[in-house]
Amino acid sequence: MRHLVTGAGSGIGAALADALHARGDDLVLLARSPERAEDLAAHYPGAQVIVADLAAPGSVGPVELPGRLDSVVHAAGVVALGEVAGLEEEALRTQLEVNLVAPILLTRAALPALRAARGTVVFVNSTAGLTASAAWAAYASSKAGLRAVADALRAEEAQRGVRVTTVFPSRTATPMQAQVHAEEGRDYDPADWMSAASVAASIVHVLDLPIDVVAPEIVLRSNAR
Repeated sequence: MRHLVTGAGSGIGAALADALHARGDDLVLLARSPERAEDLAAHYPGAQVIVADLAAPGSVGPVELPGRLDSVVHAAGVVALGEVAGLEEEALRTQLEVNLVAPILLTRAALPALRAARGTVVFVNSTAGLTASAAWAAYASSKAGLRAVADALRAEEAQRGVRVTTVFPSRTATPMQAQVHAEEGRDYDPADWMSAASVAASIVHVLDLPIDVVAPEIVLRSNAR
């Protein structure tokens, strides 16, 4: 199987790439810079690494992809907390571009390859995309929008055999979570939250579902401690 994975440099994306690479699947990975591409290529021998900066969505549309993809997993994401009254425009735009606009454009570019393989699109969302809390307006908006994209895409592509799943993890032990705790002014202990590997295992399960089954949405909540 061949999988396109974003965010493979850290967190859930890295855990997923590790799991897929370990079982011998082919990987197509996105890197934001040539230097990062070298790091990923060294870590995942045999992987195809494409340079495209999700923070500059215009660089995503023209990417050259394989003719067949069994999956596209959107695991990249950024967050910056801030109340609406003081939200900086740059922080808002960056979260919308990376978390929402870039996945749309990349999915559009990958659709011919997904249709050829009757593949699966997985959007790694967040429970923040279901319910927004104070200071989470920008991030939650980007994720709520991504859920809408998934719903529309699922309806549009079902007749072509493309399946679409949204995964909503709650807080997960990743570098992003450490950043969030710092912004919240709280101590961070990864043992308090589910692991990135656990979320990745759930995504692998989705990718391995029989062809006649689709899981539209999966909500994952921490059972740690």
